[in-house]
Amino acid sequence: MKVAVVGAGWAGLAAAVRATQAGHEVTLFETAAMPGGRARSDPDGDGEVAVDNGQHVLLGGYARTLALMRDVGVDLERALLRLPLAMTYPDGSGFALSPRGHRLAAAAAALRSARGFSGLDKASALAMAIEWQWRRFRCAPALTVDALLRIAPTARVRQRLIEPLCVAALNTPSSQASAAVFLAVMRDSLFGTRDAADLLLPQRPLAQLLPLPAVEWLRAHGASVHLRRRVAAIERIATRWRVVSGVDAEAAFDQVVLATTATEAARLTRDLAPAWAATADALAHEPIVTVTLTAPKRTWPAPMLALESDDGLRPAQFAFKLGHQPADRDRVTLVVSAAGSWLARGSEVVAAAALAQYRALFGLGDELELTSVRADRRATFRCTAGVVRPPRAILPGLQAAADYVAGPYPATLEAAVLAGEAAVAALGNEAPSGGS
Repeated sequence: MKVAVVGAGWAGLAAAVRATQAGHEVTLFETAAMPGGRARSDPDGDGEVAVDNGQHVLLGGYARTLALMRDVGVDLERALLRLPLAMTYPDGSGFALSPRGHRLAAAAAALRSARGFSGLDKASALAMAIEWQWRRFRCAPALTVDALLRIAPTARVRQRLIEPLCVAALNTPSSQASAAVFLAVMRDSLFGTRDAADLLLPQRPLAQLLPLPAVEWLRAHGASVHLRRRVAAIERIATRWRVVSGVDAEAAFDQVVLATTATEAARLTRDLAPAWAATADALAHEPIVTVTLTAPKRTWPAPMLALESDDGLRPAQFAFKLGHQPADRDRVTLVVSAAGSWLARGSEVVAAAALAQYRALFGLGDELELTSVRADRRATFRCTAGVVRPPRAILPGLQAAADYVAGPYPATLEAAVLAGEAAVAALGNEAPSGGS
């Protein structure tokens, strides 16, 4: 079949690679100059790949993402730093999950050895984990994470364990976040296979983790890749599809995989499938702010630190010190997830508060230097309790592939890749519509 993939984010790249492997004739369209979507690297002033658009972390349980990276030639051992899951605070308190043994037993051992938690905290956290197992990691779709936790955890467990995990995974505050999706993430990561909860910290720019190797692989295997090519419209012509993109405006395809943002997908399908477009358009979004800085050298207990945050003075939930570091300074990334309330005050306010937060943590003065502030106002859909997500199938021959389509997971790289692969798997269920 002739297959058009619209959008070269991680879902679109997954769809294009898998469709090419399946023997289809693939054409990939991407509006931007750089592939990768919301997990990309932006070029610097000289056109070289320099800065990621935000800090992304993978998990060991991202089986399909890791397989895709391998298939396009990425050396995972060099590209990713693998560490056991740890929630480590700057003072060394927190817990680390053992890479060995049954997951519930490993969680219990991690809690027993956790620093900064009282006996009551540890007992309540263990009771919570047992309850999740008893529930089979399921609950009513309308339940929020806070409602799920109304009985067992202490305030410290909520603040130092559940809330950071929730905003990291769902990018939604626990007071609004879907408990059903949160439990699915916990089941398949924290309580999944032995290495599913491992942290995989990028040691290269995001572009080198998948986007650029995938584009190179696609071109080497005969696919057509068009960057800087915005799709203006998708039109139905008898039993085929026409993708209108300026050049090759009359190109016709048997199947189209729509791997764009929800807003763009709604625009392209508004006349074709109004109900589907309305559902996609109704999704609310939550921003993420990434603050990068340089600071005097300080010893960290781990390359990724959890931070105590609040709506008043401390916006960042996590700090990262990754990759090659300067000899005389620390290069630090601070991440503010579920940043809607903070960003409403302005990105300058967020940056100033994040710098003050870091300064207070390490007893620094005015030696910090702000490098950049990046606000992705539509970083993910808001994964709230009861949220209605559009289905993968739009019309016969027209599939959606994105991290916001209906599924068990929030907007993660793994969800995007799974959506891309599912769209391609569905292609085999429809015979080519014929014609040339």
